[in-house]
Formats: sequence, structure tokens, C-alpha cells
Amino acid sequence: MTQARLQLEGITKAYPAVVANDSVSLSVQPGEIHAVLGENGAGKSTLMKIIYGAVAADRGQMMFDGREVTIRNPQEARALGIAMVFQHFSLFETLTVAENVLLGLDRSQSLAQVTQAITAKASEYGLPIDPLRPVHTLSVGERQRVEIIRALLTNPKLLILDEPTSVLTPQAVEKLFETLRLLKTQGCSILYISHKLHEIRALCDTCTVMRGGKVVATCTPAQETNASLSRMMIGSEPAQLAHRESTAGAAVLQVKALSLAKSDAFAVDLDGISLTVHAGEVLGIAGVSGNGQKELMAAISGEDARASHGSITIAGQAVGSLPAGERRELGMHFVPEERLGRGAVPVMSLAQNLLLTRQEAVSASGWITPSQLKAQAQAIISRFGVKAGGANAAARSLSGGNLQKFIMGREISAQPKLLIVSQPTWGVDVGAAAQIHAEILALRDAGCAVLVVSEELDELMELSDRLQVIAKGKLSPSIARSVASVELIGQWMSGLWETSAEGQHAAA
Repeated sequence: MTQARLQLEGITKAYPAVVANDSVSLSVQPGEIHAVLGENGAGKSTLMKIIYGAVAADRGQMMFDGREVTIRNPQEARALGIAMVFQHFSLFETLTVAENVLLGLDRSQSLAQVTQAITAKASEYGLPIDPLRPVHTLSVGERQRVEIIRALLTNPKLLILDEPTSVLTPQAVEKLFETLRLLKTQGCSILYISHKLHEIRALCDTCTVMRGGKVVATCTPAQETNASLSRMMIGSEPAQLAHRESTAGAAVLQVKALSLAKSDAFAVDLDGISLTVHAGEVLGIAGVSGNGQKELMAAISGEDARASHGSITIAGQAVGSLPAGERRELGMHFVPEERLGRGAVPVMSLAQNLLLTRQEAVSASGWITPSQLKAQAQAIISRFGVKAGGANAAARSLSGGNLQKFIMGREISAQPKLLIVSQPTWGVDVGAAAQIHAEILALRDAGCAVLVVSEELDELMELSDRLQVIAKGKLSPSIARSVASVELIGQWMSGLWETSAEGQHAAA
């Protein structure tokens, strides 16, 4: 056998509330794409951070290219040839794309050279990005492109990818896979974390399965099924989603000819957006990241109250110029795509984070009842299977998937009349994704109007009663899920709905 690129033996890392890694061992060969699979909180991300030097192991041995190493920080990891794309991005929002990339390189290149390199690499791998844009103007999907390009520019020997396709379109995923297979032929080893079982089976040579911080299985993914991988990962197969045809009721959310000039130079103009979401239905919006989803969500949720008053109505009441709080009083609840910083305050406890959108524990005179707040948080933790150190755990202490489950649970359990969700299952394992989908459909069946924005076409096809596509700030006609196809929606993502022959099926 060839000498392993990476060899881990007995890696252990414990925190006060949990043992994240419990004597973990694995081996990655040169030119191997090696998946690490496990449900949220299984210890995958902690293990990757140990390899990258962002977290120190309590004990265990690491070998890299046959030599024992102690990696004390990411700079030492990069010097060895290890690059990592984090699930939660490590970018400075006030700096440009090029400046952020430069910070992660060895400083042998000028900013101008790095700018040129970004443009070339983005073109080569089909990951378009403007190197001069400030990061705070980028969508989640665009920020992920920055992280991937930054990692590729280091020409790594070992590339670690943590949920790299969570906000990529199917076309972009295929392009990324082409890139990874090319890197593999060049001898680069890849550690690949994903909850998408079909991706692991299609892409990866080997799979290490973790559960509760321990390695429970190693397999060849191509020889497995989604069901067998699920059993290894969570001990069972996820429940099958029962999607019944809905009977739509009265219009709850209406957006009429909404046009908004972009709020900064790098945003997207909204151009004549019209949509309606009825009680008892799910409307899905598909689109490539950065085509106006962020701006549309801000306008509907009330974060951007520049719209004309009558262009947006909730339950028949004009709200276009109302702030988010007044829209919540009408029964609207919103889950943004960014978890930390918008969906939750990192340093606040889970119980305290309830106060962002829920006021049940606040008396008419403004007093907060801590015991009631804690009980509500604990109920969400239990119902949605959130792995956390209790209701008083800080939001930032949770894994990405577990924080997403809590935020989704916070809004779903409020029993909204209108639920708006952006990327509902980003980074969530298959079992939790199935539960979130089931909860969304249960809300719909109870009469809630649901608007879902997702870059996961499979998710939208599974959840939606009707679909629309956003491209360059414009919205396509709606199309019933029963006559939609992944191919058609993918075509519409390029803004081609007006020339599509299948567009004849569209219904306003």
C-alpha cells in the first residue's frame, strides 16, 4: 500500500457538556476522496478543525505524509498543504473578496496578482465571483464560492470540505465534482463532509461513519444504498415524507409588481416581482444564489421597509412600509439563511434567543419570566432533537445543523399564519431534514401559508405545491409541482422561462 497522506490514531476531544471525538482513527490515501458521514453533532466538524489546527486535540496522534505532526494553528496546516472550507465561513465582512483571499495565502503575491488569480480560478471552475466586492454584500452561496476559491488557490495536498454543496445549484454541484475529480487525479486528497447521501455515493471512494463522537463503520459508498448509509449514520432510515395534495385557501401573502432599487452597489434590483401564497400551500422559490433572493426576503420580512405600502400585503393588510415587528403581529415568522448573527445571537443562550421573535414569556408590563422562557426552549430542544447543553447553552456552542433545527423549531412552534424560510435544511442531516420537511407540511396542512426559498431543487420538489424561479431580480410565472421538472427549473434559473416551450404549463 502507498503511504497514507493523513493518518489519525485515537484522536480525542472533550468539552464540558460533550465528548466531541472519542478515540477517532482514520486513514486517507493520496488521491482519495474520503467522506466523513454522521448526523448533526456526531463530531465531524470538530475532527476537521483538529486536522486544520483550529482546535487542539486532548490526545491522539496525527501523521501527515508519513511524518508525525502537531498542527498548532491553521497557518501551520496551510504550510503542510492542508486547506479547509468551513461550513460557517471565516471571512471578514468589511474586506473585499480579494483582500480576504490574500489573508489566507503566503503573502508572496500582491493584491493585484491575487485578484487576477481569483478571476482565473473562478472561471476555470465555474464559480463566478467579483474579487472587488465587499464580503458583506455577498449572499451565503457567493461567500461559499469565495471559501472554495481561496482553498483551491493554495494548491493543497489535502482539501477539507465541510458541507460544500449546501447552497449550490445542481449545475454548480456537477462543476464542483468535476473540479474535485480533477484534483484527485493530480494526487490531492479530499476529506468531504456532507449529509447528501447520493453525493457521497457518486463522488467518494471511502466513507468513515461517525456516531456520538466515535467511528462506527468504514465502507465503500458506491457499494451502499442511501438506506444502508442512513442506518449506519442514525441507526435507522429516515421517515418517508407523506406529501398530500393541498387545497389552497385565501391569499395570505401577496406581492404586487414590487420593484426596488438595490440598496448598495453590489445588491440586486428587484424588477416587477409578483407572487401570492395562499393558506394551506407551500410556494417554493428556486434560483442561483445572488439573483435577488436576499433582497426579496428582506422586503417581505420587513428588514427592508422601502417598498410602497400597498405592494406587499399580509392577510389583506398593506405592510410594505411596516417594520418586521408589526408584520410578526399579523402572524408572519421568518427564518433567514444566516444562522449566526441574524437567526440567532451567538453569545446569547438558546432561551434568550427566543426573545428575538417570541414574546410569550414577556408580560404586558415588559417583565420576562426566565422559567417560562427556559421551558419553551427546552420544549423546542426535545421536539426537534437538538443536541445542546440545555436551554442555557450559548447559540454559538451548537453545531450548524443543530442550531438550524433550533431556529426552525422556534418559528414553527409559534404556529404562524405565514412562515417564510430561506434554506430550511442547510447543513442538516437526513433524519433532521426529514423532520423539518414533515413539520413544514404539517403547518401547511393546518392552514399556514409557507414560502420556501432554497437552492436545493430536490427539497423544493419535495415540499412545494407551486414553484417560481428568481433570476436577475425577476420572478418567473408559477408552475405546479406536478408538471415541473428539475431540468425545466434548472433552465428557468438562467432566466429562460419566457422562451421555454414548457412555460405554457405555467399558471399565475
